[in-house]
Amino acid sequence: MAGASVKVAVRVRPFNSREIGKESKCIIQMTGNTTTIINPKQAKDNKSFNFDYSYWSHTSPEDVNYASQMRVYKDIGEEMLLHAFEGYNVCIFAYGQTGAGKSYTMMGKQDVKDQQGIIPLLCEDLFTKINDNIDNSNSYSVEVSYMEIYCERVRDLLNPKNKGNLRVREHPLMGPYVEDLSKLAVTSYNDIQDLMDSGNKARTVAATNMNETSSRSHAVFNIIFTQKRLDADTDNTSEKVSKISLVDLAGSERADSTGAKGTRLKEGANINKSLTTLGKVISALAEVDSGSNKNKKKKKVESFIPYRDSVLTWLLRENLGGNSRTAMVAALSPADINYDETLSTLRYADRAKQIRCNAVINEDPNNRLVRELKEEVSRLKDLLCAQGLGDIIEMTNAMTGMSPSPSLSALSSRAGSIASLHDRIMFSPGSEEAIERLKETEKIIAELNETWEEKLRRTEAIRMEREALLAEMGVAMREDGGTVGVFSPKKTPHLVNLNEDPLMSECLLYYIKDGITRVGRVDASSRQDIVLSGHFIKDEHCTFTSATGPTGETVVLEPCEGAETYVNGKRVTEPTVLKSGNRIILGKSHVFRFNHPVQARAERERTPCAETPAEPVDWAFAQRELLEKQGIDMKQEMEQRLQELEDQYRKEREEANNLLEQQRLDYESKLEALQKQVDRYYPEATEEEEEPEEEVQWTERERELAVWSFRKWKCYQFTSLRDLLWGNAIFLKEANAISVELKKKVQFQFVLLTDTLYSPLPPDLLPPEASKDREIRHFPRTIVAVEVQDQKNGATHYWTLEKLRQRLDLMREMYDRAADVPNNTTEDCENAMTGGDPFYDRFPWFRLVGRAFVYLSNLLYPVPLVHRVAIVSEKGEVKGFLRVAVQAISADEEAPDYGSGVRQSGTAKISFEDQQYEKFQSETCSVGLSRTGISQEELRIVEGEGQNAEMVPSADEVNNNTCAAGADEVEAPLKASLDAPLDALEHLRIGNVFTFRVTVLQASSISAEYADIFCQFNFIHRHDEAFSTEPLKNTGRGPPLGFYHVQNIAVEVTKSFVDYIKTQPIVFEVFGHYQKQPFLPLCKDVISPLRPCRRQFPRVMPLSKPVPATKLTAMTRPQAGPCHSKYDLMVFFEICELEANGDYIPAVVDHRGGMPCHGTFLLHQGLQRRVTVTIVHESGGDIEWKDIRELVVGRLRNTPEADETIIDPNILSLNILSAGYVRPLQDDRQFLDSDMPRTFYRFEAAWDSSMHNSLLLNRVTPYGEKIYMTLSAYLEMENCTQPAVITKDICMVFYSRDAKLSASRSIRNLFGTGSLRAADGNRVTGVYEVSLCNLADAGSPGMQRRRRRVLDTSVAYVRGEENLAGWRPRSDSLILDHQWELEKLSLLQDVEKTKHYLLLREKLESTLLMGQESLLSCVSEEMNESPQPPEVDQEVCYSTEITTERQRELAAKCLRLLTHSFNREYSHVCVSASESKISEMSVTTLRDSASISALNTITPSSTCPSLVEGCYSNAELRPPTPRSRAVSPGPDAPQDAEAKKSVNGASDTKPRIRRFVPDIQEIRVSPIVSKKGYIHFLEPHTNGWVKRYVVVRRPYVYIYNTERDTVERAILNLSSAQVEYSEDQQAMLKTPNTFAVCTEHRGILLQATNDKEMHDWLYAFNPLLAGTIRSKLSRRRAGQMRM
Repeated sequence: MAGASVKVAVRVRPFNSREIGKESKCIIQMTGNTTTIINPKQAKDNKSFNFDYSYWSHTSPEDVNYASQMRVYKDIGEEMLLHAFEGYNVCIFAYGQTGAGKSYTMMGKQDVKDQQGIIPLLCEDLFTKINDNIDNSNSYSVEVSYMEIYCERVRDLLNPKNKGNLRVREHPLMGPYVEDLSKLAVTSYNDIQDLMDSGNKARTVAATNMNETSSRSHAVFNIIFTQKRLDADTDNTSEKVSKISLVDLAGSERADSTGAKGTRLKEGANINKSLTTLGKVISALAEVDSGSNKNKKKKKVESFIPYRDSVLTWLLRENLGGNSRTAMVAALSPADINYDETLSTLRYADRAKQIRCNAVINEDPNNRLVRELKEEVSRLKDLLCAQGLGDIIEMTNAMTGMSPSPSLSALSSRAGSIASLHDRIMFSPGSEEAIERLKETEKIIAELNETWEEKLRRTEAIRMEREALLAEMGVAMREDGGTVGVFSPKKTPHLVNLNEDPLMSECLLYYIKDGITRVGRVDASSRQDIVLSGHFIKDEHCTFTSATGPTGETVVLEPCEGAETYVNGKRVTEPTVLKSGNRIILGKSHVFRFNHPVQARAERERTPCAETPAEPVDWAFAQRELLEKQGIDMKQEMEQRLQELEDQYRKEREEANNLLEQQRLDYESKLEALQKQVDRYYPEATEEEEEPEEEVQWTERERELAVWSFRKWKCYQFTSLRDLLWGNAIFLKEANAISVELKKKVQFQFVLLTDTLYSPLPPDLLPPEASKDREIRHFPRTIVAVEVQDQKNGATHYWTLEKLRQRLDLMREMYDRAADVPNNTTEDCENAMTGGDPFYDRFPWFRLVGRAFVYLSNLLYPVPLVHRVAIVSEKGEVKGFLRVAVQAISADEEAPDYGSGVRQSGTAKISFEDQQYEKFQSETCSVGLSRTGISQEELRIVEGEGQNAEMVPSADEVNNNTCAAGADEVEAPLKASLDAPLDALEHLRIGNVFTFRVTVLQASSISAEYADIFCQFNFIHRHDEAFSTEPLKNTGRGPPLGFYHVQNIAVEVTKSFVDYIKTQPIVFEVFGHYQKQPFLPLCKDVISPLRPCRRQFPRVMPLSKPVPATKLTAMTRPQAGPCHSKYDLMVFFEICELEANGDYIPAVVDHRGGMPCHGTFLLHQGLQRRVTVTIVHESGGDIEWKDIRELVVGRLRNTPEADETIIDPNILSLNILSAGYVRPLQDDRQFLDSDMPRTFYRFEAAWDSSMHNSLLLNRVTPYGEKIYMTLSAYLEMENCTQPAVITKDICMVFYSRDAKLSASRSIRNLFGTGSLRAADGNRVTGVYEVSLCNLADAGSPGMQRRRRRVLDTSVAYVRGEENLAGWRPRSDSLILDHQWELEKLSLLQDVEKTKHYLLLREKLESTLLMGQESLLSCVSEEMNESPQPPEVDQEVCYSTEITTERQRELAAKCLRLLTHSFNREYSHVCVSASESKISEMSVTTLRDSASISALNTITPSSTCPSLVEGCYSNAELRPPTPRSRAVSPGPDAPQDAEAKKSVNGASDTKPRIRRFVPDIQEIRVSPIVSKKGYIHFLEPHTNGWVKRYVVVRRPYVYIYNTERDTVERAILNLSSAQVEYSEDQQAMLKTPNTFAVCTEHRGILLQATNDKEMHDWLYAFNPLLAGTIRSKLSRRRAGQMRM
């Protein structure tokens, strides 16, 4: 390594035209290598600098001191080129301000002779030296690259394609380099000259004020010079690589001097940046290499060199202080106007002198070492020759083989003189050391000159020797040198271990060496060759002696004293000769097999036909051999132990069976004792139930009640409300679960709201069709709503079910992103106030406390009354009381001065229009509480609660009876008064203006939770005109709140106004500001947490909606009216595949799920398919298939659920091949088809699955995955307005085309008996219900009646349900509680009305006016008018004489009414509701039409007449009918029957028209099996019984041919069937254990095997009937026992 400073030269140029124009003066002086600069402003301020070279080029070439281009090259270029030939890296760069002559010095002018720069001259001289080389062993190669650094970006000047910027990278060995920089090989100077010309033309130059051709970039010209030398002695090639970097830097400049603007200014900034960085690098390197730092070696700290701050310094890192010989040429301007720039350049160059570069020759280290060693050998030889020992060198070469002699004789002659040679060396001082050095050096040279092939051959020989040695030891090696394993040696005797685990056997191998091999413990006194451990291993256990005798090598085992050693199961104590294969056991646990390869080989050669032993010689063999030799029979021991275990098990099982039998007997005795107690308490119940019912003639009153019941049941709401509660329970649970998860403090629960006077329904809760429905609705509307309890804000809201579902979608979105959104309390509150949170609603400041009603009957008789009315909430709770005064005043009466505490409003004028009032009456006559006694009764049972005629009279009946009894006595005078014309009331003449005053006095007993209280009132039909008081502060304590608000009202008397004050009240609404109160935990309806349901139902899978048709035009579905008829459909789905013989064979179906209507089609990939659908149903006149319009398939997926919101692009309409009625197959024909054959309709379509273009269908289905597809068939039916749709989800698995699929893999098929053809099970069944509904009339309530079954979704699991702490959605109990609330509202209304009449009567009695009796009669008439129905107004007139005694009697009856208990007989309401829920009867509409009546009254008597006598006709014994099969009760009024009659009557003569709306719904199979097993069916027209396998999954019975049958052959719908059981019928037919099931179409007789089985089947078919029969039988047996 050579260390040298950077060569620095300065060169001053002549004046340029700009400087001459400004008459500049020269400020540079040069004397030798010293350069002096003169300050033009201060002549004495001169600065001198010493450099390696100072070139004066200011004058013309004629000047003696003028430095030409050639002189500069001779001094700098030739030296650097010489270093390049030596192998060093070389760098020359020019620095200076812009226009100082840098480019001229480096490049010059190539077209002018003698003005070429350093770069062209160096290149030309390089090739001149190469061409002058005459040594053939040397070869040269030259590569050049030319790049520029412009604005800190690198551009390639030699490759026109590289127009973009190149990246500068850094290599750990090569250092910084430019990626993708072109390196072009050149062979002559002309090549380089051409490349330089093209590169110079591509450089970026521009004109500035200081230089017309200013270089705007740094140019770097690199020459990679490679020298190769072939050494003839060693045949090695050495190589030297030199990198010559010639750099032309852009000039430093000042913006004010150059006048740069815009792009030039930006270029100058980048140029100055890189040059500034270069200055920093030079300064840092100069400081590192300065002498002051070198003296402080202990405290020396490396300075940071900022190479990476600029691309220029990064690329020149090696040239600046690195591995390079570097020269710098500083170009100077002589003009005084450039004094500052010139002085800066001189300082720059002076600092660069201090940089030291550590340059090394770039050659291969191995070649350099060889070269140095050769020089050492040559030096040593010269040394020996100088000492006269030249012949020793030749002798040494002959001995070492370095230079072999021509012949062996010459070598032997030289060997004879070795002794004399040794003597000569001893007398030569220093010669011995020189010879050793010479030998060592020549050996190293020989190793370095050894070829790679020779090294490989020597390595391979060593490896072969090692492998041979290891192979003898039994270790196998892989070809790559890795150990494969241990195998038995070929010659050496050895021991291998035997282990109980076969994988561990023969893993250890111990060699027996020649001589003695000792075996013992590690802690023995002498070293043991084989070390073992264990309790029975001695320190020195035994020895193996290997010796070679006449018969070959033998091994003798000699145990030590007391050591347990066994050979072939026998213990040995004497030396024993071992044979190959002997089993050796040392101690108790170490088992070995002795192997002697030579002996075994000799044995095989002697007996080549020796058979292989029958049993392998392993560890078990050795142990068994040991036991046998020791006299132990292992097999007998095991059998004895096994026999003991079997005896113990048999004994314990007998004890357990005896204990279970004892417990069973104890429980049976307890049950018998309890049954006797029950029979003792209810002995005569049988006789009461069996009493025949006598036919009773209806009275007129009873007939009118029957008409009322008919109207009541037309608006039957119990089932629909229950369906809403059941169907929406899952949404309520999910909303509560999300609320708990998100800590929203909001609770949701179902609530029933009825449109009553105390609780009118808000408009936003009413359904859209409510306004149309009010005119024809005879009963108040009840809706299911959601009560939202906002615990955070203390508010309660009511949502519709639709609003709940909409908000639930938003809740799910909030729940899904809850993890990403931080929980900010402030944000939550803002959302709650602004309505942004789906859990919260805006809540008003004031909340309704309750309502009160004040009747105006006293205005008929102008007497003032002060009322104290109850403020009743919507739940029927009395929240307080309100005192109101009502009095008539004259129109001209002036308002008295009430003082400061009374607030008086002006007189309000109200108009009563008869038309508006009559419209109000028509809408509310049937729903108001103030109408009649019938309306009150209707309200109380509006939810469908049936009333038993034998029950105790209700409170309303008590009202009616009480009021009627008192009113009959004064009826005649009342009628005489009210029947008089209106003109008889002077103050209420038609057309007059009547003025009355309403004064709101006080409010009392209002809870303190309502802070500010105010009251408003209005007429019941004028909600838009309300009169309000001022709000008052309420503390809940102290005196009543005094409103003292006076309101005068002037009305023009009309007939409607008079009718209003007779019958209607004024509504008072009390509002208050609710103060937040804590809610009960989670839900107020739960007193104690409910126990979780033990029975978990399977997950409910959604039924898919139909796939949209592609060919049919979209039709609007008409509104469906009353249901005409219903049929159960059983549909078979088959997928047939094309076989090799051309037939389409049904594909295999996997029925392993065990559920009806489920199965997986096992299909082959790439085959043509057909889809076959067969529809089976009972034959009927209403259902007739006309044609199949379209069969579509779509919604391909790999999950059971389908996202129906996404438009499916893969819907495919299949080509229909055939359709029509067919005969059933032999297995499908059942006993049902003997007398009344079922209808079979089949259609077939071609299905090309590749048309879907779906990956799911075009590949083999992965293991564990299934493919799902939805199929929809659009069928045209006779008499129907639109096609009916059958939809089924098909499950499939695709196998390869050649896969062999089994017919069925059901467990029932594997273990069953008998045979069943596989093709019969290759289909999937679907159960559907088709409803044929009449077209609905406008406004028909039948449009709102839902006709689908609703599952109770409250048991379905939702995410987060476990956090609800036992909370459950309200269900049937909510309906019972709501009925009690309605009854309370009814009773409160009656109480308020009665209080008003009594108060008015008392007021009238106290007056002394004339006509007192008539007034009282009017009051009595009013009281009698309300509770009596309109149809019963004609009653017998009683005596008009009223005595004090009768008045007293009337008062007593009214008192009994007021003190009547509200809780009377509440238990019978619950009982009745429960029975109604179980039976769920639907009352058939009474029709006058004979045809409809005949159609709708299909009863068991008509279908099964032989069983009528023994059937139970009580409606309560019928099975549950959640969906009646009869015609639903129509909403039409009775008078509409005539119109319907005429329509039906005309149907016989006119052609049939399409008048039905079809609806087909798939029935979800119940997961609960009530009973399954074999039962016998009576085959019609024969005396034979057929045996079928039956599974009861309510409400359907599935019939199979056998237990192994996987396809349903028939179904029975228990919800539309009557189960009948008659002991008399059994006795008559002599068929015990029989019962009948009567459907709408046929009667079926079934027979069980025994009495117990029959009752079990009865319980599965109809639990209520079975329970009744068992109860009767038990009572009968009890009676017989008593007798």
